[in-house]
Amino acid sequence: MRRVVVVGASGNVGSCAGRHLGADGSEVVGVSRRVPREADDASWQSCDIGGVNARVRLAEIFSGADAVVHAAWEIQPGRDLEQLYRTNVAGSQNIIDAAVAAGISTLVYVSSVGAYSPGPKHEVDESWPTEGIPTSTYARHKAAVERMLDQLELDHPEIRVVRFRPGLVFQRGAASEIARYFLGPYVPTSAIRRRLIPAVPSFSRLVFQVVHADDVGRAIAQAVANPDARGAFNLAAGPVLDASRLASLLHAKKVPVPFQLIRAAANAAFRARLTPTDAGWLDMAAAVPVMSTRRAREELGWVPTRSSEEAFLELLDGMQGGAGAATPPLTPAPDATGRLSEAAHAAMQGGPGSSNVSSSHRH
Repeated sequence: MRRVVVVGASGNVGSCAGRHLGADGSEVVGVSRRVPREADDASWQSCDIGGVNARVRLAEIFSGADAVVHAAWEIQPGRDLEQLYRTNVAGSQNIIDAAVAAGISTLVYVSSVGAYSPGPKHEVDESWPTEGIPTSTYARHKAAVERMLDQLELDHPEIRVVRFRPGLVFQRGAASEIARYFLGPYVPTSAIRRRLIPAVPSFSRLVFQVVHADDVGRAIAQAVANPDARGAFNLAAGPVLDASRLASLLHAKKVPVPFQLIRAAANAAFRARLTPTDAGWLDMAAAVPVMSTRRAREELGWVPTRSSEEAFLELLDGMQGGAGAATPPLTPAPDATGRLSEAAHAAMQGGPGSSNVSSSHRH
């Protein structure tokens, strides 16, 4: 039986990867800073990947495994860049070093479209440069890990390295998590209803790709099982979403708004500590290219089971219903009283995104 360790197994992508790997007959060991309350000690291990002695701890967990899946990532606290670097960049290096020390033969990493350099809003393949977007912390960190993997492939060609670069990764179970990370405690999720969204802002580069988390998890399982799979694979479902398609999907009006005006508003809200994420996320969304998924389809036989529109609406409806899952990062949203308490706590701590809360890969 194949033994696979999934780091970040409690998160949006990692939970789906673990489920598909298990369904394929693998023995799955999940790693997370906070393990699920009802977790089996044999199938879950706790580790802060950016912590002291994390490399040693991870090497112990990886010992005897056939493959490691790295799906761990921290989105918040958005104002603590040192903490984000510690987890996302230094933590990724710890995972890579531990995999080498443990003699792992296969390493699968969940990267992102955000790793790509600015590009055209038409299909580019996996050869497009991955230098990130300079004004986005998330993109810079994703690009930094790509460089680590480049070095790993040079130093250890015997290790099969697979990198997935998905578009925005949505599912109903991640709705509360994504709302917390990007909307913060002051936006009532009960108001996020299709019929209550009257307009969609439109600017020329509002063009993006979406993929369902379950389809990303299935791609990871396919790559682990396929000894010939290596290198980078873009993942996204069709159709590509833009303002016109969103307006049609939501039965809303498309309203042209200059990008710089939207960016200024996002920046002002972040500075006023009303929202937990800065304008770098908008910069990344506007700058990244549209990806071709031909390689994943032809070499892995991967075909998404849900369209981008289905995944988007599933997330939207999940936000309205406060949907979540049983793992710590995906915990369902609190009721109205709980959200008021959350907002008050955020204010006392310096605003949304300032508390030291660890998470797993969002995408």
